[in-house]
Amino acid sequence: MFGPITIPFGAKMLFNTVKLKRGVTIDDVEEALGEMCNVVKQTYGGVRGGFVAGQVFRCAGFVSREGSLAGAGSGPATDHDLVIVTYWKSFEQHERSHADAVFRAKFAALAQHCTETRELGYELLWQGAHEDAPG
Repeated sequence: MFGPITIPFGAKMLFNTVKLKRGVTIDDVEEALGEMCNVVKQTYGGVRGGFVAGQVFRCAGFVSREGSLAGAGSGPATDHDLVIVTYWKSFEQHERSHADAVFRAKFAALAQHCTETRELGYELLWQGAHEDAPG
């Protein structure tokens, strides 16, 4: 459940920002979020639907001054509280899974705690990992 993931080249990434309602905490949505992610993994994984892997991040509020071109430190870091990142074999498989009644029921349980969610699709152009220098 918390192990490393491997993303094959050519994967499609869906980046979903989640803004919680005022007064709602991560603890309030943890169960709904976990159930939704588990349904995606178990129901749409691999050949069953194209799901490759996923991750959930909580905004830590850190803004990199070194990695930001403009506006770093001049306002709120984000307009969201969580990010759900999922990797798929295709955008079409993602859309089919999210139109399915099984997923929609779990997403609705999370959505009742949110003011907004926005899911944007990205195509993988580069990936790499650290390699130790020889000898």
